[in-house]
Amino acid sequence: MKNYIKYLPFLAFGLIACEPEFVESIEDGELYTAGEADFSNYVALGNSLTAGYSDNALYIQGQQNSYPNILAGQFALVGGGEFNQPLMADNLGGLTLNGNQIANNRLVLSSNNGQPVIPPAPIAGEPETEITNKLTGPFNNMGVPGAKSYHLLAPGYGSVAGVATGQANPYFTRFSSSENARVIEDALAQNPSFFSLWIGNNDILGYATSGGTGVDQTGNVDPTTYASNDITDPNVFAGAYSQLIEELTASASGGVVYNIPNLTDIPFFTTVPNNALVLDAQTAANLTGFFQAVAGIFTQALMQEGVPEAQAQAIAAQYAITFNEGPNRFIIDVPASQTNPLGFRQMQEDELLLLTIDQPALAQGYGSVVLTAEVMQVLGLLQQGGTPTPEQAQLVLDAVSGIDDQDALDASELQAISTARVSYNATIQALAQANGLAFVDADGLLQDVGQGISFPGGVVTSDYISGGGFSLDGVHLTPRGYALVANETLRAINLTYGSNLPEVKLGTYGTIYLSDNVN
Repeated sequence: MKNYIKYLPFLAFGLIACEPEFVESIEDGELYTAGEADFSNYVALGNSLTAGYSDNALYIQGQQNSYPNILAGQFALVGGGEFNQPLMADNLGGLTLNGNQIANNRLVLSSNNGQPVIPPAPIAGEPETEITNKLTGPFNNMGVPGAKSYHLLAPGYGSVAGVATGQANPYFTRFSSSENARVIEDALAQNPSFFSLWIGNNDILGYATSGGTGVDQTGNVDPTTYASNDITDPNVFAGAYSQLIEELTASASGGVVYNIPNLTDIPFFTTVPNNALVLDAQTAANLTGFFQAVAGIFTQALMQEGVPEAQAQAIAAQYAITFNEGPNRFIIDVPASQTNPLGFRQMQEDELLLLTIDQPALAQGYGSVVLTAEVMQVLGLLQQGGTPTPEQAQLVLDAVSGIDDQDALDASELQAISTARVSYNATIQALAQANGLAFVDADGLLQDVGQGISFPGGVVTSDYISGGGFSLDGVHLTPRGYALVANETLRAINLTYGSNLPEVKLGTYGTIYLSDNVN
């Protein structure tokens, strides 16, 4: 058997990040207007997407290409003021606490004779961003990587002492106004005239990127009991989001909000297909024979425990999985139950593998069967009509190597994510309408990216590495991807407030960074 996972050809031109061009050229006599909006003091709230996080880190180049910074460049055409960001100390992206590194450097692609080395690796170097070195604000970009909806309201979220215990955020620690400050409090202290709010992604993202190993906390309205990879209860989200909108609209005369995209449409979940078990005819027949042996062995085991033969055969039949020449779906581990005592099955069409899965291991039997010499001996005995000992039979059962929970999202986990996201988005859209705010359908935008969005000189897609829309972590956007968000935001603002702000040129924003200086 072999692993057929391949990446699209790497094109050096168009992938290297470059300096952006912030504004379209103004035609002679053309006058831009703010309409009913006041952009004189724009403040952006959110999480890593707002901060400009990219390539699994926050660093200066990413921050300079954040969608709020791009927006601020356009707002400046109609009276927008200075836009300050809590810039990192370097372009490495790592963080230190008292000199000890607590966050990894950003990912880059290195090359081997002109070909990309996959997977990407962290860029080498000692980061200079020490979180105990407080920055002097205020800052217009209040995006905090890792923040969930209720975190923006939490006192002490920027406390240095709370970082080690997980009660505070190292990024907010750098620029919070005090140890007990709230993100929303520091934002409102600036008296924003206009705001953007994109929050809620992390309320389900941690659960998704952990393969659903967290807990769906729906029904638990105490977020202090949540772990980082849990799903936020929709009522908790609605309460937090409502309070954020209430406080922001009391200060600002206008704003724009964003819904939550379908996280399972991003490269982190779509790059490694679940049918990447590609077999030739002989290997397919051998695997089919192996699982027939598993079904036979388990039938006998059940009968020895007193289960009637017909019932034992019916239960064990699910393990007689057949394989065909060509692509096949992997085997996945699931919780053992009365209906599935062995706790594995073949993946379903819509279930997903994570980008972080050990892809070389897939080629060695992870997701199907890991055969050892001892297992082969037992299989030979079975082919000759022999009866294995209980210990030998267990060797065969143990050879099944289903994909672990942390490497995949199964149907029930996907349903939990979808249910929460639909509820979050209903809250966001209702509050946008009730408060007359501009609304960006980020979900629809990223669906369009999946189909490909054309611009003069190219196309942006969601393909990993080659698509140009997503960075090397498979979750966050590239500068070009953030420019797409900025343009969609400008369209929504123009529609809501009667402004005529121009869009930026996507082709002037880069995508993937290259460097051979890796760890």
